[in-house]
Amino acid sequence: MPEGAPGPPGARCWVFELEGGRRLEAGKRPLVVGILNVTPDSFSDGRIHVDPPAAVEAGLRMIEEGADWIDIGGESTRPGSHPVPAAEQLRRVLAVLAGIRKRTAAPISIDTQDPEVGERALEEGADILNDVAGFRDGRWQRVVTRWKAPLVVMHMRGTPLDMQVDPRYPQGVTREVRAFFEARTKALLEWGVDRSRIIIDPGLGFGKRVQDNLELVRNIDVLKDLGYPVFIGASRKGFIEKAMGPAALDPDTGTVIVNAFALCGGADMLRVHNVRYTAALVRMFEAIRSAPRG
Repeated sequence: MPEGAPGPPGARCWVFELEGGRRLEAGKRPLVVGILNVTPDSFSDGRIHVDPPAAVEAGLRMIEEGADWIDIGGESTRPGSHPVPAAEQLRRVLAVLAGIRKRTAAPISIDTQDPEVGERALEEGADILNDVAGFRDGRWQRVVTRWKAPLVVMHMRGTPLDMQVDPRYPQGVTREVRAFFEARTKALLEWGVDRSRIIIDPGLGFGKRVQDNLELVRNIDVLKDLGYPVFIGASRKGFIEKAMGPAALDPDTGTVIVNAFALCGGADMLRVHNVRYTAALVRMFEAIRSAPRG
């Protein structure tokens, strides 16, 4: 339900109902989403979590470090990547999903463009669907109406294979991304999805130039004005190093800097590889935000 317990002044809060009577609250404070890619070829953590028992331990460690939920993905969507068949995605993710679910009630999302993978993951205990293609595949309709899971709806220009081939936004990237969300959320509502289940992600690094990513971070409030929680995935993206130039630090520190600006703009959820750094950022952000004004 859109209106939950009060958060910071001017903030809006959301409560997402999960299976088993569990709830996920957003808006009262920023949420940290831990990335667990069980792939051999993801741009940052490919090959690191391909062993299921080790991946389970990595996911549980993220929760100990402060992750509010874990996002499991079995298909790399790095620039130039090809689709991974549903059977292979399921081979990669299901054992890890089951292993984490047996040991924690923390929310788990499945990062997939494939409705078959999404539904199987929900059957095995996943709570949230995260589609980088924004649920544009018509096969999602049956899944998202049968299940009441929250949906992370992302903007991407093109596909991972071609998204970075000269992306341009003649009307401005913020305007185009906002228009995309207006259209996609309208379509989802027409499918019968309640608006209280929708989360929007501007898709940093997905069909965007460096300046496009920076503009979107600066204009999170324009997207937030649509009335949905905003999910930001800047973690270790190449635009950060390019924007910082010779002053670039390690990827996780650069991510923290961008995410600090995102929080100031109103981001509700941060999807990250380094949970420990981000949990510390959120604690400091909340401490400053709750300090009295002079």
